[in-house]
Amino acid sequence: MEEESQLSPFVYWAQTDTTITLRIELRNVQSPYVDLQEQSLSFSAVGHGAQGEKKYGFNLRLLRLIDTESSKYRVLDRNVEFSLTKMDVEFWPRLLEDSKKPAWLKIDFDKWTNEDEHSDDPDEGRDIIEDFPGLYERMQAEELGWPSKRESMKKVYLFLYNLWQFVGFLYVVCVMATRYLKDGPDSMAGTYAAVGWMMRLCLLTQGLEVLHPLVGYTKGSVAEGVVQVGGRAIIFFCLIEGEERMQTKPVIFYLFLVWSFIELVRYPYYMLRVYDVDVGFITWLRYTIWIPLYPFGFILEGVVILRDIPYFDETKKFSVSLPNSWNFAFHFPTLLRCYLLFFFFPAMYKMMTHMYYQRIRKIGPKSWKKKFM
Repeated sequence: MEEESQLSPFVYWAQTDTTITLRIELRNVQSPYVDLQEQSLSFSAVGHGAQGEKKYGFNLRLLRLIDTESSKYRVLDRNVEFSLTKMDVEFWPRLLEDSKKPAWLKIDFDKWTNEDEHSDDPDEGRDIIEDFPGLYERMQAEELGWPSKRESMKKVYLFLYNLWQFVGFLYVVCVMATRYLKDGPDSMAGTYAAVGWMMRLCLLTQGLEVLHPLVGYTKGSVAEGVVQVGGRAIIFFCLIEGEERMQTKPVIFYLFLVWSFIELVRYPYYMLRVYDVDVGFITWLRYTIWIPLYPFGFILEGVVILRDIPYFDETKKFSVSLPNSWNFAFHFPTLLRCYLLFFFFPAMYKMMTHMYYQRIRKIGPKSWKKKFM
């Protein structure tokens, strides 16, 4: 660690496959002190730096090992230069072991070269950007504060995906509200016919949320995405689209409304978070609106399951009866009954508990005492 009173000079670093070079911006250096170890470098000297003629110094903990025997340095009139030989021939993704880089340590992009570029044979030259795809771009982005192309495209994609979902569910709510204002409760029977196609598109594209964690686009777990997206998919594609008589029930109106209200808050929050924008009210709404809506949604899904059981008992849809070539039997209504009896309330408890802890982590418990003090 550096002493608090010690100033740090500007240090520019570059690398080849085999060497790390450091250029310390100090003029008229006097009494230099150098301690070079296999994974650390300490330097101090009196010289003319950014803050005048003073004593400057720094300590660096390197990412990889260096060969101290073949490494060297020299003191020039305008700077101090180090040439550190790497133990292994490789490009380092960064200089320091710590991912947090001090402000005075800069990348010298003018020296971003490979030894083979100076070969007498032009065919032996190597393009570092091609040999190490993304490394140069990532380091330059970190140095200059620019997002990399991949990072920019990821953010654009996530923003557009969340925008699409928001627009889709907004359409569902607007159409349902318009029809209800015009026809009142009589409009409920035609809810699926009016907005079922848009709900289908939204739920189909929500399947991408299972893939996002796999490719590193989001930080959530794959299992969480499977549970949330898969649960709704079963309700919609199997229990609603799989039985036409269920599509005209009033419960579909309320279920679509609850699903849409949840997403009309969730997706704007995600759109803002893509670009690290935090709007307090949206965050509060995201982690509060679930308190009434999640239990209501679970109950509505349970009603759909319960109402569908006699229909599937009658039609035998999704069931497999004996005899058959696989000698296997499956009764779909029995599966639905088992879910309602043994898994419905545990699943609701699990989801509510998960959201509760997320709420605590994001906005924390409120202290009434502090609020009124």
